[in-house]
Amino acid sequence: MNPIYKLYCRTFQKVFHLAIPILPYRNPKILRSVSEVPSQLREKQVKSVLIVTDKVLHSLGMIDGLKEQLKKNGVSYHIYDSTVPNPTVDNVEQARALYLENGCQALIGFGGGSAIDCAKAVGARIARPNKPIAKMGGILKVMHKIPLLIAIPTTAGTGSEVTVATVITDAKTGRKSPISDFPLIPRVAVLDAENTKTMPLSMTSTTGMDALTHAVEAYIGRSTTRSTRKDATDAVRLIFENLEKAYQDGQNTLARANMMQASFLAGRAFSKSYVGYVHAVAHSLGGQYNIPHGLANAVLLPIVLEAYGKSAHKKLHELAIVVGLATKQDSAEDGAARFIAAVRNMNARMNIPKTLSGIMKEDIPKMAKHAAKEANPLYPVPMLMDAKALEPFYEKVADWSNT
Repeated sequence: MNPIYKLYCRTFQKVFHLAIPILPYRNPKILRSVSEVPSQLREKQVKSVLIVTDKVLHSLGMIDGLKEQLKKNGVSYHIYDSTVPNPTVDNVEQARALYLENGCQALIGFGGGSAIDCAKAVGARIARPNKPIAKMGGILKVMHKIPLLIAIPTTAGTGSEVTVATVITDAKTGRKSPISDFPLIPRVAVLDAENTKTMPLSMTSTTGMDALTHAVEAYIGRSTTRSTRKDATDAVRLIFENLEKAYQDGQNTLARANMMQASFLAGRAFSKSYVGYVHAVAHSLGGQYNIPHGLANAVLLPIVLEAYGKSAHKKLHELAIVVGLATKQDSAEDGAARFIAAVRNMNARMNIPKTLSGIMKEDIPKMAKHAAKEANPLYPVPMLMDAKALEPFYEKVADWSNT
């Protein structure tokens, strides 16, 4: 990386790090059941809401309990259920039109990170009707209060119920727009483990590894605080102790609840301390090929951590100690290696592949440029990389066995 640009990146990151204590981060109000949602709406005198979800959850009857509670309490509702795994600009605009047509006063994001991300972006577009999604990409581009947003996650991984971020894809270009601003933090989050028990095995594993990626990238970056380090380490510990239990027994309520807590803590950590190149590369893969974000993160995480080398050894060693893989007497290099190996082994035990299909060699330079533009200068990574340095990550995760 050009030395001058490198200096600019680190200066930019330092300024944001120093500003963390004065920035308007807030925690959503935590509820444990959808039965508590109507009281929150009454407090805000909300009589009509838009539920943003997806067709699978809707068809499975997952939102029936919420619908019943709203109806019982005299709150009218409308449903947008066309959200796709990597929510698009079209999803946002369609949901926004439905909200406005029906005079809705609040939003409920019901589902995984995609549904909640879509609801966040709908709120942003309602708050900024003259500003398209493409113009909101980056940080502090919303800057207006959005309608009341209640997040009801059905996965334990994205942490979207507590984060400042949403990621929306332009289906025409494949370009993802990560949007980060404080009004996007939901006002209320419903953390009910029962909502996660229907997750398929593959989603349990990959969303859990998404949460681990949030926690690890937040911890090893250079913009941590005492609180984000605690959130990240608590999340890592909970994930190592509970993810495989939830994977092996989907009805294990305690493991599911602990994973929801881990997801929340990891989301809170990276909202302040940001993520890194795992996420930047994963976003570009999702935008180009619609690869599920959690899957891309899971496959990339050990590869990127290894590439950071010495710059991440100390902090990875600390995480290895947290989960009982190493002691203080071990070398930082050895502790880091054990932690990375444990991530790989966890992936393997949960049948997460080592590679991703569909990656085209000719697309790699373009995706790497998108990833570098997303990450630099914002993400306070252990070691800075430009687009050229990011290209090998795509090659390492590509499954070219049939080409």
